Amino acid sequence: MSGTILITGGTGQLGNALQALSRQSGLKIVTVSRPEFDFNDLPTVETCFAAAQPSLVINAAAYTAVDAAESHYEAAKAGNHIGPLKLANLCAATDIPFIHVSTDYVFDGYKGSPYFENDITAPTGVYGLTKRDGEVAILATTAKAIILRTSWVYAAHGKNFVRTMLNAAHKTNALRVVADQRGTPTAAPDLAAAILDIVSALQSGGWDPAYRGIYHATGQGETTWFDFAGAIFAATPAAFPRPSLSPIVTADWPTPAKRPADSRLNCGKIEKTFGVTFPPWQASLPPIVASLIAQDALVP
Repeated sequence: MSGTILITGGTGQLGNALQALSRQSGLKIVTVSRPEFDFNDLPTVETCFAAAQPSLVINAAAYTAVDAAESHYEAAKAGNHIGPLKLANLCAATDIPFIHVSTDYVFDGYKGSPYFENDITAPTGVYGLTKRDGEVAILATTAKAIILRTSWVYAAHGKNFVRTMLNAAHKTNALRVVADQRGTPTAAPDLAAAILDIVSALQSGGWDPAYRGIYHATGQGETTWFDFAGAIFAATPAAFPRPSLSPIVTADWPTPAKRPADSRLNCGKIEKTFGVTFPPWQASLPPIVASLIAQDALVP
């Protein structure tokens, strides 16, 4: 397999990281984003696909506004289910691989241990529901589909928890952070590297029907939002403001969407199948914190 790789959602956290690493690797890529590529306007999906004539598609586009999804079901469905399904069908029709990114929010968080790929899904909100429905729809096609569930993605680009914490430090000397939700932060560059490792395997060895299916892809280890916040500020230079942190429970910080209490994912399958391993989440955090501070990219 060789040729052009189509990357959707090129302006997002993952899309941005994929572009950077792809160019470093000398891959031939085409990136598309809104408005020219919009899951709410399916003809644009067809147009971009036809123009790129890809040999592989990486879908990093999605509706990711977890709380807004509760009152914007149709938009979330378009971005996480109907649009990706359209892409999957286009890939199936041209017999090319389709790598699609999903989420830990397809689970309810009650298992009490890391989830495996075949565990029963039970999303607690519209975002997770539409992502789960997208998974099911994609796997119902004949596409050569690889679905990667990830979690707590952050980068030195776009909106994410790390940026939010650093911004907040300039506005207050005390922060309350949820301490009873457990999961794993995943740096977008690490996820992008994992995806490109899979692409490399496909390019060198071709498609194997055994590849088709769902994989979990997150940083190594686990934490809570409270401890994640602590690690963020521990990675800042001494001169950076460090607010005091107070742990709270989910009920103390009500949100429109209910988050899973424990969304840890077991990533053994992706390592066994593709040899892909992620760094410990703690190791990937400091460079991104430094980049955010150095580029003065902190925005309200």
